[in-house]
Amino acid sequence: MISEILSPETLRGVAVIHLFYYIACLGGTLALLLLLRNVMPCDQGRAFAVNGELSKGKTRGVGLLFILGFVISTFLFVKITWELAILLLLLIACMLTGFLDDAGTVPWGGLKKGLLDLGIALGAGFAAWQFYGTKVSFHLFSVESEYGYLIPASIKLPAPIYIIIAAALVWGAINVVNCTDGVDGLCTSLAILALFAFGRLGNASGMSLCEENGILTTGMILCLIPYLWFNASPSTMLMGDAGSRALGFLFAMLALRSGFMLEFIPICLVFILDGGLGLLKLALLRSVKIHIFKNVRLPLHDHARKNLKWGDAQTVFRFVLVQLAVILLYWALIAL
Repeated sequence: MISEILSPETLRGVAVIHLFYYIACLGGTLALLLLLRNVMPCDQGRAFAVNGELSKGKTRGVGLLFILGFVISTFLFVKITWELAILLLLLIACMLTGFLDDAGTVPWGGLKKGLLDLGIALGAGFAAWQFYGTKVSFHLFSVESEYGYLIPASIKLPAPIYIIIAAALVWGAINVVNCTDGVDGLCTSLAILALFAFGRLGNASGMSLCEENGILTTGMILCLIPYLWFNASPSTMLMGDAGSRALGFLFAMLALRSGFMLEFIPICLVFILDGGLGLLKLALLRSVKIHIFKNVRLPLHDHARKNLKWGDAQTVFRFVLVQLAVILLYWALIAL
């Protein structure tokens, strides 16, 4: 009986191992947060953010801790392939670049961040090509199989094009999620919703990665729950770039793993609008001197709090409701 329960070769044994994994993610992250919060850097406040001065003195960069909780638990309880090992190593690299910026007395310049992001994104794009192939599938378009049932339409891209698109997705995801981390509980709440959606996305290439995506997303959600406990308004801990950048990277890789990379758009639409519009505005202003959204404060969560006079809790709750509605409507659409 005991050998059956603990054996990875039986359904009951697999379920027990998954349970241990989830307990490790939840308990391990909570332990790291409680034990190491006093040695983490303190936030210096954000001069240009709405209520940015309120962040001064809070424990910052704890994204390092919940990402470590996730990675250590995954190495202990999930079967590690070369693909998953590379994914986790790139996740750590993305987290470390953010943490080193969080911990520095002088913020890193845009060029330094951009080059590091480019290296990580290109590495992720190359890995995606090697392990997932270049087929891109679309839930919105279905074709009839030879057996009479509908399957998602797909196309195969040339390898260089696929690598460039995959790298662009990773780079964009890192930065839009990073820009969304400006209100207590907002980024984490949206991340939990996105992880739940990615976990049930399915996989165009087969069941193994589909099942593993579900396990990994559940593990990460359980790592985020202890952090959200301390990050709920009024927060005492901030994930910093270490957490937000790593979460963006993970979302992009889950989309690439599934084979449905365009699903990133509906699942992370609020991230894209909240963080991405500010990046677009800045890029157009610096490159071609075009000033868009002149009457809109960006990121949008700052517009909601400053211009619309929403409180922090209202902003988080309403942004999450919008994202939830988008995901549910998209699922209803692809079921037609």
